[in-house]
Amino acid sequence: MQLALQIVLIVSSILLVLLILLHRGRGGGLSSLFGGGVQSSLSGSSVVEKNLDRMTLFVAAIWVIAIIGTGLLLKVGA
Repeated sequence: MQLALQIVLIVSSILLVLLILLHRGRGGGLSSLFGGGVQSSLSGSSVVEKNLDRMTLFVAAIWVIAIIGTGLLLKVGA
């Protein structure tokens, strides 16, 4: 069980990093440092962005559950 949770944790971590990097920068943070500052100002968010937000939240929830499960297994096993 611990091995399965660790695999889920690694896969969800990689997916979470990739999904976060796919988001469009909204402010003058690091995204504008690398040329993201010149963007067209489109009002509202598209369906793709909403789905990307949902997928990111779903993967983040899986990541949190895997972290808690791994912590509980380590605590019980010790």
